[in-house]
Amino acid sequence: MQLPRAGAAAPLAALSQVLRLERNRLTDIVFPLQRLQRQLAPGFDTARFRLFQPSLAALQHAEALFRSRRGHVIDYVSSAVRMDHVPPPALPEVCFIGRSNVGKSSLIRALFSLSPEVEVRVSKTPGHTKKMNFFKVGKYFTLVDMPGYGYRAPQDFVEMVEAYLQERHNLKRTFLLVDSVVGLQKTDHIAVEMLEEFGIPYVMVLTKIDRASRGLLLKNVLHIQEFVKEKTQGCFPQLFLVSSPEFSGVHLLRCFIAHVTGNLPAVEAS
Repeated sequence: MQLPRAGAAAPLAALSQVLRLERNRLTDIVFPLQRLQRQLAPGFDTARFRLFQPSLAALQHAEALFRSRRGHVIDYVSSAVRMDHVPPPALPEVCFIGRSNVGKSSLIRALFSLSPEVEVRVSKTPGHTKKMNFFKVGKYFTLVDMPGYGYRAPQDFVEMVEAYLQERHNLKRTFLLVDSVVGLQKTDHIAVEMLEEFGIPYVMVLTKIDRASRGLLLKNVLHIQEFVKEKTQGCFPQLFLVSSPEFSGVHLLRCFIAHVTGNLPAVEAS
C-alpha cells in the first residue's frame, strides 16, 4: 500500500510553540472546550467541560509518544478488510470511526504531525478509506483508522467493523468522530447504538470546529452533551473538540490517547 508522505510539521503541532502564545489563544488551542464556557450563563454546571484536564507535564509526556526518534518508531503497519488479516493484538489499541468526510484521516495526520515520515492518506473524496489501517506507535500502542460509514462506505462495512469491535480484545477506546457543524446525524446514532450494544467504551470527538461559528458550536456541544448524559452508558462524559488545520484540541487528544492506552500513569484529571 503506497501512501503519500505527510509534509513537515506545522508550527502549532508542537507544544513548545503553543506555549509562546498569549493565554487566551493558548487555552483555545489546548483546551478548546473551555473557551465555550465564556458564553454560558453564570451558575451553569461546567463539570463535563473539565473532566480530563491534564497537567503540562502530562501533555509533554504524551507529545513525546507521538514524536518518532531512534528507538521509538512510529509507522504504518498494514491494512485489512477481514479479521484474519489484522496484525496480532500485541499492544493496547484505539480506533477512529466516523461518517465519510468527517475529517478522520486529517485528524490522524494531525496527531502524527510531529513524525512527518508517517504515511497517512488524506483525500478530498469522501469515503476514501476502504480498509482498516493500522499504525504502530513504538512499543506503546496501535492506532486504527477505520473506514467511514454513510456515503461511499465499503459494501462490507458493517461486517468488517462489527467483527473488529467484538473480537479485538486489546481495544481500549473507540473515538467516534462527529462533524461539529452539523452535529449528530442518523448514521452517527446507528454507530452509537452499535457501540452501546457491544459494550465498547468510546468517546465523541467533534471535528472541524474552525468551520463552525461560536454560537453554533456551543449549541451542538450542549445538545450532544445532553444526549451523552441521557442516552448512553459507555461514552466518556466529556466531548473532545478538534480542528486539524489549526491543531486545536490535538494536544489534549494525544494526551487522552496516552491515558486510555495506559501510557500516562501520572495524568492529573479533575
